[in-house]
Amino acid sequence: MEVPRLGIGKEKFHKSQHWGFCNNVRMLVSEDKPGIGGELLLGQKMKPKYSVFPKEMGTGLPSWVAFDKQVLSFDAYLEDEVPDKSQENYRIRCYKIYFYLEDDTIQVNEPALKNSGLPKGIFIRRHRISLPPPDEDQFYTVYHFNINVDIVLYGRTFKIYDCDTFTKNFLKKIGVKLNPPGQCPEDPYMKTRREKLDCVEPLRPYESFDTLKQFLEYDRKVLRFFCLWDDSGSLFGDRRELILHYFLSDDTIEIKEVMPHNSGRDAMSLFLQRRKLPKYGPPGVYQPGQIADRTVLNVYGGLSRRRVYSYLLDKYKLGNLDQEFYKDSDLSIGTTINVWGRKVLLCDCDEFTKTYYKTKYGIENFTSISCKAPPPPKIERKFPPYTGFGSEEDSLRSCIGLVPTPHRRNFKKFMEKDSYGNISNTLRFFAKLITHKCADVERMFVISYFLSDDTISVFEPIERNSGYTGGMFLKRTRVKKPGQEVFKSEFSEYVKAEELYVGAKVDVNGYLFLLLNADEYTLNYMEKNSDKFPRSNIKLALQKVKEEESKSRELKQVFTAADCKHTKMVDYNTFRKAENGGAQSTPLKSEHHCPKNVIQLEERVEPSPIIREKVMCVNLCVCTLTPISVFLKT
Repeated sequence: MEVPRLGIGKEKFHKSQHWGFCNNVRMLVSEDKPGIGGELLLGQKMKPKYSVFPKEMGTGLPSWVAFDKQVLSFDAYLEDEVPDKSQENYRIRCYKIYFYLEDDTIQVNEPALKNSGLPKGIFIRRHRISLPPPDEDQFYTVYHFNINVDIVLYGRTFKIYDCDTFTKNFLKKIGVKLNPPGQCPEDPYMKTRREKLDCVEPLRPYESFDTLKQFLEYDRKVLRFFCLWDDSGSLFGDRRELILHYFLSDDTIEIKEVMPHNSGRDAMSLFLQRRKLPKYGPPGVYQPGQIADRTVLNVYGGLSRRRVYSYLLDKYKLGNLDQEFYKDSDLSIGTTINVWGRKVLLCDCDEFTKTYYKTKYGIENFTSISCKAPPPPKIERKFPPYTGFGSEEDSLRSCIGLVPTPHRRNFKKFMEKDSYGNISNTLRFFAKLITHKCADVERMFVISYFLSDDTISVFEPIERNSGYTGGMFLKRTRVKKPGQEVFKSEFSEYVKAEELYVGAKVDVNGYLFLLLNADEYTLNYMEKNSDKFPRSNIKLALQKVKEEESKSRELKQVFTAADCKHTKMVDYNTFRKAENGGAQSTPLKSEHHCPKNVIQLEERVEPSPIIREKVMCVNLCVCTLTPISVFLKT
């Protein structure tokens, strides 16, 4: 048996507050509040607060989060009656209805219309709008909107004829079947007025000089060209380098001059101030106001002299002056432009300018032209010949300036090649004097070459009962090469370190010396610097010895004749005489001799007779192309 109204399974038993105080008077606050537990009383209707959307898979978010910044846009129109006017009975006014999904609020905007005479903008501010009676206790939801339906907002009937793409897709997703879109009827009064304006010529020109779009698109975008103004044909004129800036925002040109150092000109900030540059300049002199966008014929107004109501303009532009100015299409590399009578050549441009012309005009050739003038021919200074007083360097310093200054030595070379510690940086050779005098044939000398300043000193060892004092033969000085003119403008050539080697002949102030030997340091230095001393390069020496392959048979006969005891070995002196074609061996012609740089390498092994003989045998093998084992004994 069913027991009525027992409330089995009910969990909420709270009562709504119906009574309260208002201005300290007890009164009934609300009649729409539900009964116990939130249940509706008899005769009450539950009004929905917001739109109810179908549930989807995933986490359920509140509408103010899920539909944040999502707005439905509808196109609607309204027939507005115009009383007491014979020209029109009604007007068609277009509106935009925005429905905000997050809180079911509605906003109505009226787009601006030129010369409509009606206030435009926000027609209904954003808020929730209730339905028309008898459902004024309900509010508009998303399901009340569709295409080709009428929406009544505060007594005005708006006819929706279309909506945007987002609105169509959203309504389809929530299950609303869309009606076919319609069209907004044309306002008859605006149509009549537009037809009249099209067939009537205005009494004054309605020209608009609006450069805002160009300014917003090309602001801070500047084309830069590197130019040349060749004014060398004028008196005291020269070539002047310029930089041209073309401002795309207003088609103005600015020119700056590249001022070189010590040019003798005053440094100016601008060569041409920023302005529009006419193509055919310089123009004539015009009166103030003669060049203007509009020509004013007269002004008229009321009785007051201080106020002008309107202007009478020249719509036919009979007195207008037409000037052509340079545009970006007129500028390119190799073009000569007229800058107020000066011919300026555009030689080059920057990367932004190249990209701009490549994108807008499709130009690919940007071959630059050199702005620099060809360098003048170098004038060689001619100095007077050497006077004989002092050194050649001192005489040259007296010709360079009014106040003679001392000659500057090569300090870097002095610091690198000066002697320090056990490193002497001095090449010493043992030499003898080449002369026809019998008394001087046996005289021996020590020649020292100092690498720090390229000087040479000659010392003669003291020998008893020789008839010569000995000692310093030539003090340390630079030695000139023979055969040079004394009084000349050029510097003399001096003996260099590369010209000294064992076997070389050196002319020292008229005395001819033959270099016989060198010390250990000199030979080591020449071997380490074989690029400067090629005769100390062992690879080059062996290569030259191998070139004597055709003379190997004759050399073998010479060494066989010298080896009387058939030991297959000869001593060092015999080997040297055979190489040099000496008198004790079978004489050979000079072209049969082994190179002297091989002999110079043999001098390195002089301290050890055994090693000297082995080196001799190795050289003999190279010369005769015989295996080393035949000549070399352990």
